[in-house]
Parts: sequence; C-alpha cells; structure tokens
Amino acid sequence: MIFLIRHGEAAASWGDHPDPGLSDLGKGQAEAAAEILTRLGATSAISSPMQRCRETARPFEALAGLTAKIVPEVSEISTPAGIEDRVAWLRGLMAGTWTEAGADLSGWRSRMSETVTNLPDGVAVFSHFVAINALVGALEGDDRVTVFRPGHCSVTRLERRGGVLRVAEYGSESATRVL
Repeated sequence: MIFLIRHGEAAASWGDHPDPGLSDLGKGQAEAAAEILTRLGATSAISSPMQRCRETARPFEALAGLTAKIVPEVSEISTPAGIEDRVAWLRGLMAGTWTEAGADLSGWRSRMSETVTNLPDGVAVFSHFVAINALVGALEGDDRVTVFRPGHCSVTRLERRGGVLRVAEYGSESATRVL
C-alpha cells in the first residue's frame, strides 16, 4: 500500500497566506491521521515542502519514530506565470481537464505520478487536494482535474496489483467547498 494524505485544515486560505500552517482543528486532524496510518501499516513518509503538509506529517513522524523526506514533486500545483488571481484560476482549473490545462500542468501531473508510482510500499505521502486528484486520475485514466473531493487528513489507499499501482480506496470526502 501507498497512502495519500491530504493536509489538515489550514490556518489561512490561499487568498490570505501563500503557505499557511495548520489551524487547531487541522492539528487534531493530523493526530487522528497519524493513528490511522500507524494502524494501516505505513512505515515511511514523504511530504510536500508546504508548511501545512509538514505540520500534518509531524504526528505520524513522532508515532513512527521517523522523519518524512521532503519531495517537491508531491507539492501543491504551481500557479502559471501571469496569473494574478490564483483562486479564480484554480476554480477554473478544477472544473476542467488536464488536457485543457495544457502541457506544463499535464507534465507536472506526469512527474508526480511517476514519483509516486516508483515509491516502495508502506509510504505515507502528505500532499494536497489537486495533487491527490492528479494522482488518482492518472492511475485511473481519468482526465478530469477533480476526480473526488478528499477531506482534510483523508487517507486514500493505493495498492499494486500485477505490478501496477491502482486506487484501492478513496479517502473520506469533504463536505465543504475547497475554494
């Protein structure tokens, strides 16, 4: 198994802060996710370099006695140059497809998918809403940017069958809007 964990609730939105940490609720969500990951048998971890993912990984690191490796390939999707309103751009992107998003963003998706596909079993991947959607969509051959709506600290399980990484179970879905 490989485990994809969306970060906990952030203390600020993208419009307010470019790299927020976790809210108090988010810290509690991270504690609960750490217990779930330990129970599911996660044995190592990688994390997006973004603060909210690093803070989400900390309780698991403490329980497992390890330090997550920082892997930029599983980070938040970058805003293309020239975009002044990230929130509006992201809303439009999330309603579309990777084909419509263009070669640069499709390339980001491919690099991330390759990184995760090459991970050994047992890795917990602390990442983001769009990144997790990009990964599960790539694994399932789904071109939509938003395949599902992972809630904060949801755990999506991937497994290898016949040497191919597949989605075994989606994490819990968010009842609230992302943006």
